[in-house]
Amino acid sequence: MKIEERIRSLGYALPAVPKPVAAYVSWVQSGSLVFTAGQIPTAEGVLKYRGKVGAELTLEQGYEAARLCTLNALAALKAAVGDLDRVRRIVKVVVFVNSATGFTDQPKVANGASEFLASVFGDAGQHARSAVGVSELPLGSACEVELIAEVSV
Repeated sequence: MKIEERIRSLGYALPAVPKPVAAYVSWVQSGSLVFTAGQIPTAEGVLKYRGKVGAELTLEQGYEAARLCTLNALAALKAAVGDLDRVRRIVKVVVFVNSATGFTDQPKVANGASEFLASVFGDAGQHARSAVGVSELPLGSACEVELIAEVSV
């Protein structure tokens, strides 16, 4: 099954690449590696998850926000390489979580990204990861996800 078909079978559609909110590009390719810019949980230009996880948002909402960020990162990855079937593996994922004071379940929020990537890419979706709690994110976003992927050149 092709990667985009797998995404659809999971109940999602690959969106258009979200427009950057500042002075940067959505992705950069260097050799066989593609680095995506951090993606926030937007759908059709609207921020879907705003606020601090552990205060305004539940852990489950943070998990869903990380999944949506990852879907946006995959859209940027597709724009970089033209076809997600060119992805050899997801190398690294970084998840920033807008965390309430005392909230320490950033790894569980980040699982929204990691488990989605494993569902989409199978073994090639297994990756190294950082899950970082922060006090604020752009536009008040609940989380932000960036990817590094190895692709066939």
